[in-house]
Amino acid sequence: MAARHICVIRSAAVAAIATTLAATAPGALAADKKYDPGATDTEIKIGQTIPHSGPGSLYGVLGRVGEAYFQQLNESGGINGRKIKFLTMDDSYSAPKAVEATRRLVEQDEVLALYGSLGTAPQTAVHKYLNSKGVPQLLLNTGASKWNDPKNNKWTMAGLPLYPTEAQILAKYVLSVKPNAKVAILYQNDDFGRDFLAPFKKVLAEAGGKASVIAEQSYDLTEPTVDSQLINLSKSGADVFYNITTGKATSQSIRKVVELGWKPLQLLSAGSTGRSILDAAGLDNAKGIVSIAYGKDIGAPRYAKDPDVMAFEALRAKYLPNIAADNSIAFFGYGQAVSMAEILRRCGDELTRENVLKQAIGLNGFRAPQMLQGVSYSYTATDYAPMKTLFTQQFDGKDWVLSDKPVTE
Repeated sequence: MAARHICVIRSAAVAAIATTLAATAPGALAADKKYDPGATDTEIKIGQTIPHSGPGSLYGVLGRVGEAYFQQLNESGGINGRKIKFLTMDDSYSAPKAVEATRRLVEQDEVLALYGSLGTAPQTAVHKYLNSKGVPQLLLNTGASKWNDPKNNKWTMAGLPLYPTEAQILAKYVLSVKPNAKVAILYQNDDFGRDFLAPFKKVLAEAGGKASVIAEQSYDLTEPTVDSQLINLSKSGADVFYNITTGKATSQSIRKVVELGWKPLQLLSAGSTGRSILDAAGLDNAKGIVSIAYGKDIGAPRYAKDPDVMAFEALRAKYLPNIAADNSIAFFGYGQAVSMAEILRRCGDELTRENVLKQAIGLNGFRAPQMLQGVSYSYTATDYAPMKTLFTQQFDGKDWVLSDKPVTE
């Protein structure tokens, strides 16, 4: 009887050990992992669409920097042991091409999420599609107000300050320095351009003073120049020029204002303040321009020893030596890539689209490398405004001079 009792005990012990081993076996650990399309034990696939060609090709550097950053990351082991496969597709700043490229990323390449895609019009074209598919559309390089709609379109989040926020702050600035301002506006003839107009005018109207918009001109991206629009605006008698343009149109308009001998106070949308754009316009021609700031001006000497700038410079020198060291657009692309990596890192082994979205919202308080001290992401589950604290800045011909204090929406 005693021997039989010992045998039973031993059998029970062996069974317990077997159960424990089974629970800790690789297959059981894998069961704790959660994956959606685009994620495996060894890889995470993410994508974006931006203009590598066409009128917005200046911004193609965003994709090249993303490729370099994720290559660097993979060479050091990836994220939580997984390599990042990053696919940056050319949409030529065209809505139909953005649709084609986005569908390929989702349906053929099966990416886990998209980040850093550019342009209000191209991203509007895929907005409903991505939300219907439940695919995260994160850190968009557009600040259109429509992206702040977590109730109806929870999968889409902007990565830039919202345009209405920017426009309202600039309008208040105008009122503070020119209470009787006569404003002329050049704007891109799409959702991007129009998103600035109403909020800017509303602030002027509500001030109850004499400041007003007296002239407006729009342009299409396909137009070779904006010279005729600038000639018309310069004849309006306006003493403030609000320049809501992108890429080459920004450089052309800054130069043309000087050529015409027009000397208004110039306001420039924040997305067009990059060094490459100002260099093309001529730094002397850009002197006096006022804009909103939330990121570091990488070309300014005061940031030469900034740890984030130095990290970017090391990346650029190794992987992208043909990109200028003071390319602000490239630096902002680096900051967004770092932010996307942070989202994926926080996901751990739960690489589902729902968790990717959750971790993106959780960036609240995270300061990306390109951001100024005092600026950080401000996302919440009910408010997708990316940043609510901004500075104003004025270009002195060499550097951007920041306001003493930030302004919070």
